[in-house]
Amino acid sequence: MIAMGKMVRMMGGLMIGAGLLSACSSAPSPDNAPDAFWMPHQERDTSTTSSCVPTGLPPLAAADHVPSERWMKASQKLAAGDRVRIRVVGDEDRLSGLYRLDDRGRLSLPGLPPLESAGLSLEDIETRLGERLVSEGLIQPLARVVEISLVEQAGLPIPVSGAVFSPGTVEVGARSAEERLVAGEGILSGDANPERSVSAAIRNAGGLRPDADPGHVRVLRGDQWTELDLTGLIEGRRFVDLQVSPGDRIQVPSTGCFNEQLVRPGPLTPPGVRVYMSNLSRPAASNASSAIGKEATSLPYGTRLLQGLVSANCVGGSAMSAHRQALLISTNPINQKSVVIKRDVEGMLASAGRDRINPFLMPGDAIACYDSRMMNVRDAIAMFGNALGSVSTAILLEDLAQ
Repeated sequence: MIAMGKMVRMMGGLMIGAGLLSACSSAPSPDNAPDAFWMPHQERDTSTTSSCVPTGLPPLAAADHVPSERWMKASQKLAAGDRVRIRVVGDEDRLSGLYRLDDRGRLSLPGLPPLESAGLSLEDIETRLGERLVSEGLIQPLARVVEISLVEQAGLPIPVSGAVFSPGTVEVGARSAEERLVAGEGILSGDANPERSVSAAIRNAGGLRPDADPGHVRVLRGDQWTELDLTGLIEGRRFVDLQVSPGDRIQVPSTGCFNEQLVRPGPLTPPGVRVYMSNLSRPAASNASSAIGKEATSLPYGTRLLQGLVSANCVGGSAMSAHRQALLISTNPINQKSVVIKRDVEGMLASAGRDRINPFLMPGDAIACYDSRMMNVRDAIAMFGNALGSVSTAILLEDLAQ
C-alpha cells in the first residue's frame, strides 16, 4: 500500500509537470530591431507601419547628362575578346583576316606593334590602323584603304550597384564554346548580342529588389551619364534598353518602399528563389522523411510563406499536429539586418486577413517548423512516462527491501 501511495503521488506530480511543459510554446518568441522590418507583411500590426519615403540616388552634374536616344546612336565601343574582320585594299592574306582583341584590349597584326583598341569605336580603330600602316610604309595614304567590321562581341564585365539582390561586377554577353563562331566561318559581319545590355546586367546581378526604382536606372560612362526608364519592360510595353560598352557602370536607385508589383518572375527580376527549410516536427521526424529536396526548396519568385510551408510539409495532417508554429528568417536587403518572423500556421490559414501577414519569400530566406501543443503534450507524457517507469521500479525494490 505504501508503494502504491508513492506511485500515485509521483504520477500526479509527473502529470502536472508534463502539463506545465506542454503549455509552453515550442517556437521561440523573436525580438527584432525596429528598422529590421522592411516588408509590410512581416509586421503583425500593419496599421502602425510607417509610410516609406523614396530615397533615390545622389544627384549628378546636369552638364554631363546625355539623353538616352543620343546615347543609343553613339558608336559601339569594342572590348577585350571582341572579334573583328579587317580588310586592307590590295592585300589578300598578309594583313586582311579575322582578329580577336587580346585580354588587354589590343589588336595585333603581323609585323606591327599592338594597337590599343578597347573602348574605341570601329571608325576610330580604322583611322588609327590606317595611320599606322601608312607610317610603316605598308599602304598608300588613300581614303578607306582599311575597313574594319565587327564579327562577334565577347563577354564584358559591368559593375552594377544599388537595389539589386547581388550587387557587384557581373559578366554580360558571355557565350559558351558552342555558341562562339569558328574562325574563318562565314563572310557576314555584325553581331547582335542581346545579353550585352543594361537589362541583362541587372538580371545577372540577381535582379531588381522589391524596393528598386526601374524608372530611373543610371548608366555611367566616364564623366557622362544617362537615365533609362525600364518600367515598360516589366509591364510589357515599349521600353528603352542600351548596349553596354567597356567601362560602363549601372546604378539602380532604391525607393525605400516595398513594391509588390516587382515580386514576380520577369525580365528584370529573379525567376526563382532558393529557400532553406527545416521540418523536424511530428509526425515527420527529419527533413528526409519530410521530402524536403532540391525541388521543394527551389520556389518561383513571388512565393509566400504559406506556400513555402506547404512545400516543407508543415501544413495539414492530423488534428493533434494542428496549430504548428513556423519561423521565417530573412534579411533586410537595405540595411542587411536580420529579421525573424513567427507565425501560427493554422491561424494564418483561418484568418481572412492572411495576405497582410503572409510575407513574400526572398532569396536566401529560411523556414523552420515547430510542433503543436498537442504534440508537446504527447512528448511530455512520453518523457515523464519513461521516467515514471524507472521510478516505479525503484519504489518496488525499496518496498521489497523493507
